[in-house]
Amino acid sequence: MTGTLYIQTSGEGPDLVMLHGWGMHAGVWQDVSATLTDQFRVHCVDLPGHGRSRKSDSEVTLAGWVDRVAGSVIPHLSGPACWLGWSLGGMVATQLAQQYPQWVKELILVATNLRFCQADDWPEAVAPEVLHGFATDLLQDHRATLQRFLALQVIGEAQSRQTLKALRQRLLEQAEPDTDMLEAGLAILQNTDLRSLAPQLMLPVLLIGGERDRLVSPAALHEIARLLPQCRLEVIPAAGHAPFVSRPELFVNLVKTYCETID
Repeated sequence: MTGTLYIQTSGEGPDLVMLHGWGMHAGVWQDVSATLTDQFRVHCVDLPGHGRSRKSDSEVTLAGWVDRVAGSVIPHLSGPACWLGWSLGGMVATQLAQQYPQWVKELILVATNLRFCQADDWPEAVAPEVLHGFATDLLQDHRATLQRFLALQVIGEAQSRQTLKALRQRLLEQAEPDTDMLEAGLAILQNTDLRSLAPQLMLPVLLIGGERDRLVSPAALHEIARLLPQCRLEVIPAAGHAPFVSRPELFVNLVKTYCETID
């Protein structure tokens, strides 16, 4: 393990850990985390090789990422926490709930699919050729590939230009992600299937998605909700893959209300 991951902690209250998605960094949470700190002690984490976190050669699997996240975050926690993950970060949080259940009180999964890549028995996911195309393009021009992935996240949104601009601004606020970790993260999205894990997660789960998300559709969210024993599903109208950017006030209200209900 190459040191601890970068974590920005602020606020007072119950611990809330926030994990970003593929290619981004903890700064993507900046606006919503600022309005959550009046109720939570918020820990925004840079995943391995992203933002201000260094990579480790051992982190090529989801389990490896989870171990690094847990080893970095747990020393900052006062007890079991709420873990909130977006897209790839949601898969990390879900796997962490299995590997470190004593440190997870509840999950909030944002635009997260348990199997990101389409299969015969899981049609509501991203087509394999799309992810393969990203993997191929990543080797040739990782900057252009990241920009194309951001654009895909906002297709169909009512305020797509504003959301894309905000995501691009956040992306450029930190150094570029490590290309090895981009490849590892994309491989996790291509190959991971957490569906068999879902029925074992006997803890509260809030599943949040966007009505117009082209990567994790509302139909996919409903299928996921059926697999999770204690799941509440919220689909945000007119939002895409980053509902916390396009509809931040509604997003924050959902998180606060849900945690108040559970606590």
